[in-house]
Parts: sequence; C-alpha cells; structure tokens
Amino acid sequence: MNALANTTSRDRSDRASQDSTTSTVKSVSELAGRTLLAVLFLLSGVGKLSAYAATTAYMSSVGVPGWLLPLVIATEILGAIAIILGWQTRVAALLLAGYSLLAALIFHNNLADQIEMIMFLKNVSIAGGFLLLGANGAGRLSLDRRLNK
Repeated sequence: MNALANTTSRDRSDRASQDSTTSTVKSVSELAGRTLLAVLFLLSGVGKLSAYAATTAYMSSVGVPGWLLPLVIATEILGAIAIILGWQTRVAALLLAGYSLLAALIFHNNLADQIEMIMFLKNVSIAGGFLLLGANGAGRLSLDRRLNK
C-alpha cells in the first residue's frame, strides 16, 4: 500500500513539474510571438518618420493623401508598443489586422508581379496572426494580465 501511495505522489509531482514547464514555455512564446509580430510595425513607423517626405510622395503616388501619414505612423508605432507590452492587446491586434489588410489591398495589389503577391500574402498572414492574438489575448506576461488581476 505504501509503495502505491509513493508512486501516486511521485506521479502528481511529475505532472505538476510538466505543467509548470508547459506554462512557462507558453508564456514566453506568447511574449516572443507578440514581439515578433509587432517589431515590423515599430521599425516601419520609425522609418517613416525618418523618410517623411519620401513616404508622403509614395502614398500620394497610389492615391492615399499625404495628410494621413501622421495617423499611419501613430498606428504603427503605438500599436506595436501596445502589442509588445500586452496592453489593450485585443483592440490593438484587431486594429493592426485591419491595417495590414488595408495596406495589402492598397499597396500590394499587383498580384501579377510575384514580389507584390508575396508582399500581399505577407500582409494577409500578419493579419491572421493579429486575429489569433485578438481572439486569444496577450497571455500571462502582459500588462493586460497584470492590470486585470
């Protein structure tokens, strides 16, 4: 009887250890995933700040008014920071998903050009990642989690 009790106790301890490891891997993966999704937008927004005139000209060349550039920059930089920090993650993720799809349709719509098709699909894939983030939330290592405790 004592051997059975020791085995059961050891099994519970092993399961608890596995659950803890799984939880840590999940939390770190969520943070890394958020960061990897968002860093593109953070760098893009900063790049637009340093090439403001050229970006305005490019936007105008495809029919997007240049006066929208401050909104574009704010969306990219502030959205990326919110995603990385895990603050208002669902809202920011849905906003950036829509932004990614809109950018794909406006700037990468020449699907006959293989590079443009790849850029279009990249944006669609990123939107998919943001939709998953919007559906599942930021995870344990986030301001959302910390503020909602």
